[in-house]
Amino acid sequence: MTETTTPAHTEGQDGHLKRPAISFEFFPPKTEDMERNLWETINRLAPLDPKFVSVTYGAGGSTRERTHSTISRILKETPLLPAAHLTCVGASRGEIDEIVDRYHEVGVRHIVALRGDPAGGIGTPYASHPDGYQSSADLVAGIKKRHADIEVSVSAYPEKHPESRDFDADIDTLKAKVDAGATRAITQVFFDNDFYFRYLDRVRARGINIPVVPGIMPMHNFKQARNFVTRNGTTVPEWLAAKFEGLDNDAETRKLVAATVAAGQVQKLAKHGVDTFHFYTMNRADLVFAISHLLGIRAKSAQKAA
Repeated sequence: MTETTTPAHTEGQDGHLKRPAISFEFFPPKTEDMERNLWETINRLAPLDPKFVSVTYGAGGSTRERTHSTISRILKETPLLPAAHLTCVGASRGEIDEIVDRYHEVGVRHIVALRGDPAGGIGTPYASHPDGYQSSADLVAGIKKRHADIEVSVSAYPEKHPESRDFDADIDTLKAKVDAGATRAITQVFFDNDFYFRYLDRVRARGINIPVVPGIMPMHNFKQARNFVTRNGTTVPEWLAAKFEGLDNDAETRKLVAATVAAGQVQKLAKHGVDTFHFYTMNRADLVFAISHLLGIRAKSAQKAA
């Protein structure tokens, strides 16, 4: 079993425990109520001092302007470092290059570069834009060519991408993205830590040494989340499903169970040397805040008070 970098709770020179690095993912709001909820979430989580926060980009670029607006507001109104998601789907190279230039102009220095889901939805054939970037590696290279100072993160798949022939082909794709200039990979959500460690062994065996950050998603609504993640190729273990049995109409207990499960997962990862976590927040702060607390992460205001 391979360790990622250093143990999550190693002692520093002053004898204090080093805190893990964390980052959060948000999605752009569609309504005024969702906008209000997003900013309540951002304000609640910002004092935890995440390394960065990412904002997703809808299928086929459907949320392009909302993503840009959210990113711009984060830059203007918070001390957070935003990372903008960007996909290849449904746009020419010229259009994507213009988006990258706009982000650079407003101060974005981190992009999460993704191929994107097929325009017809998950499970339908993928067709690249005839005048567009043909792959995620192609997109990474295009971003780095235009703005070398933009950091690029990419996706990784502990259970391999659903469209990959096998793990070798999947890791070939990751290597191509790294060779093009990516310096961090963030994994698709997983619930069995063995998947992550086996994947990490394969990645390191190929000489890929960038951080591979585990993506963690608390299951606020188990049925809804299971449907979503399984369509993306994630295994939901029977033991996990069993923990939510009988709770369809009991949101409060579901929340407690979800926090317990996710906290247990990150604490076990930390014990095996994982020192960085990326949380898929689903624009909700409560569970992510609680899990971060259990990892030893305290809000800045609480640290000052102590």
